Amino acid sequence: MTEDQASPVAGVDLALLDEPRLTQETGVAARVATIAIPVLRDLGMRLVRVKVSGMNGMTVQIMAERPDGSMNVQDCEEASMALSPVLDIEEPITAAYHLEMSSPGIDRPLVRVSDFARAIGHEARLEMAVMVEDRKRFRGWIEGVEGEGREAMLKLRRMDAGADEEADVQIPLRDISEARLVLTEALIRESLKAGKLAESQPQEEDGEEGAPRRGPGRFRRDKPQPVRPPGAARKSPSGKPAPRGGSRS
Repeated sequence: MTEDQASPVAGVDLALLDEPRLTQETGVAARVATIAIPVLRDLGMRLVRVKVSGMNGMTVQIMAERPDGSMNVQDCEEASMALSPVLDIEEPITAAYHLEMSSPGIDRPLVRVSDFARAIGHEARLEMAVMVEDRKRFRGWIEGVEGEGREAMLKLRRMDAGADEEADVQIPLRDISEARLVLTEALIRESLKAGKLAESQPQEEDGEEGAPRRGPGRFRRDKPQPVRPPGAARKSPSGKPAPRGGSRS
């Protein structure tokens, strides 16, 4: 096997793999994202977002995908197994936390220009970082994307426009703080169609389009521990014993 054949990024469109996101995390989530991006890239995946929440004490959700938008359960497990030891070493978070890998889902976040281009014809909700057309929230159908990168403009046909308001608007992508698809029957049909197409390909037959997945990260409560000798104490990155279930004190 050649080096190119062995590489997970062989045959991957590097322009899509390395396409920058339009928004960035802050604080702890930003530190996790900085660590996750190169690890995921080596697997032929790209980061969608990192979210840190207080669920189950603290949960770090890393959402990732293949450049074509797919992400099945095996991909999530592979990513979790690659990320867990790196996060343990780098320690972007010193408190106990649960690591969760997730696919973007059907009503996915839109974080790159290609996400908006792929979503043409579908309904989306937008939260703006600044006022646009005297508003900070929009809902409507994506009609097109013009331009490239952060200078690209989104063409949106508003479904929330008043009688005296213009329905067709152009929105700078750089001014969007959060965007995601709205779960509609049309979106579900398209996702099911894509799922059936993926099932016809043996290498993807176990994937379920858009379903959130929990990878076997070191902090998962129900993760089997085949390599831990019976009776051995679980340890935190600091070397101190910690209770089962991924919680440390």
